[in-house]
Amino acid sequence: MRDRDIAAWRLATQGLTRPGADARAVVESLLAVQAENPRQSEWAVAARTAAPRADAVAGLLADGTVVRTHVLRPTWHYALASDIGWLLDLTGPRNRATVAGTLARRGIGPDEVARVTEVVASSLAERGDQVRPELRDSLLAAGIDHDSMGLSQILELIEFDKVIISGAPRDGEHTYGLYEERVRAPRVLDRDDALGEMVTRYVGGHGPATLRDLAYWATLGITDVRRGLAVARDRLGSFEHEGRTYWHAADAEPPTGEGAPRGHLVMALDEMHNGFQDTRYVIDEAGLVPRATRYPAVGMALVDAQFVAVHTRTVTPTSVRFDLIGWRPLDADDLTALGEAADRVGEYLGLPAVLRVVN
Repeated sequence: MRDRDIAAWRLATQGLTRPGADARAVVESLLAVQAENPRQSEWAVAARTAAPRADAVAGLLADGTVVRTHVLRPTWHYALASDIGWLLDLTGPRNRATVAGTLARRGIGPDEVARVTEVVASSLAERGDQVRPELRDSLLAAGIDHDSMGLSQILELIEFDKVIISGAPRDGEHTYGLYEERVRAPRVLDRDDALGEMVTRYVGGHGPATLRDLAYWATLGITDVRRGLAVARDRLGSFEHEGRTYWHAADAEPPTGEGAPRGHLVMALDEMHNGFQDTRYVIDEAGLVPRATRYPAVGMALVDAQFVAVHTRTVTPTSVRFDLIGWRPLDADDLTALGEAADRVGEYLGLPAVLRVVN
């Protein structure tokens, strides 16, 4: 087993070379999909489906099958509405303490959070799903004024408390709705069952992965992850590689070769990158990527499960253009694979694709 073999296995597990049936199946398989940038995250889901559709995620958000909210690290994620309750129960308290501590240093305490919660909940109950400026107007009318950062963090706390969640998108914009109205049938799991479910679903949708990869992804302590591994042990397989134990679904087999398609253009927040920390760089077996540097671009170009370039994506009314900055010289074979990847994005967006090497 080499690093690139593990990376190719992850491409298959995540649906990039073994696509899921539809967007709902992808979100369910991955358990949670990082989603700060809606357009980028919609492609992250679509890229893992057999027939990518630009409206698929928006439709799932509109009918309440999928929610977009703060959970895990904590940042925006997509998750099934049926999963979000136990995910928040498991990871919310730790994340809530972190955000509450940040607010306290800004002079915003529990009493003020309670005031905002009351106004926000009342406004949503009266007028239904709303965009953030509308909630801010309700708060201003009640004599409550917070800057953008402070309000964002307070709304995160209200999400952790299961008062609000994503509503139906409006003209492509995120809205907030009442949790009890948008999450109608949440699964309820005790802590051990939730830890076991977390391990099983993360490994099954992302793996092979290590204990520390999961601890980072879920923002759980190592003790919790070990407990989850113990609960889920009969559902898992494992192997050793360079001093680490990698876990995978018990019935999973590594793919033969790197898989197809060979080329992928994914955004920097994609689960193929941000789904890991401990073993993130199995996608860079040659050690070309500076480990301490944040990438000066919005995406990764992968060929045969290896990170060969960063890219910027520019969408205009007439085309989608990808500018590549290679970590090594890109040959004709690389460009063929990445050109096919660019064409897939173009087809998804309904635009011709242009691929350029700029270094």
